[in-house]
Amino acid sequence: MRISKIPLKRNLMKFISPKIHGIIDYLVVVFLLASPSVFGFTGLLATFTYALGAVHLILTILTAYSAGIVKVIPFPLHGTIEFIVGVVLIVLAYTIFKDEVTGKLFYIIFGTIVLLTWLVTDYKGGTSAA
Repeated sequence: MRISKIPLKRNLMKFISPKIHGIIDYLVVVFLLASPSVFGFTGLLATFTYALGAVHLILTILTAYSAGIVKVIPFPLHGTIEFIVGVVLIVLAYTIFKDEVTGKLFYIIFGTIVLLTWLVTDYKGGTSAA
């Protein structure tokens, strides 16, 4: 009997289920909305972080997974959006926030965590709204 290694590797890499990802999404919203106060962000950095938290809340509410409320955005599309956002956040760290040490470091780390979460989330498995 021959066992394929590719599906096994994919399953091991994608260990965050849609249900767990939904919980993480709401925790991320709380983290983003608290970050300006916790880290002392002001001005554009604070405004951007609050806006990102609000947009992420909207994405989470509109996603068709167990944590979603309205369920209009397919979970794989949610993943694509998060991938793009992760890349953009790292780019912004080196452009818009380059002169603000705390903001630059925050968005390098946060963008990297978004990309790592994207990498290990199973966006194709168990996408039912249950």
